Amino acid sequence: DWTENGVSTLSIWFIGDAANAAETLYVALNGNAVVNNDNPNAAQIATWTEWNIDLQSFADQGVNLADVTSITLGLGNRNNPTAGGAGMMYFDDIRLYAQ
Repeated sequence: DWTENGVSTLSIWFIGDAANAAETLYVALNGNAVVNNDNPNAAQIATWTEWNIDLQSFADQGVNLADVTSITLGLGNRNNPTAGGAGMMYFDDIRLYAQ
């Protein structure tokens, strides 16, 4: 239940590699509500970076925040995936905050 205690923000820390292909980073909840990172080159950011996402962005796409069943992190276009990507990404400290 992502509505308890005034939670309003999903926070994800990530780091990529400058040698990675330039790709958009996205997060999807419950398999279909997608929010893209504002930086189209997020996969190339080689320092730990915090990405804060307003949960309302998912609610506006029909996600029931009281019943989140899955979270997916990905690179590229979630709706039109293409094979052949290569590189390394790390994710850490995936948390919910009241902000």
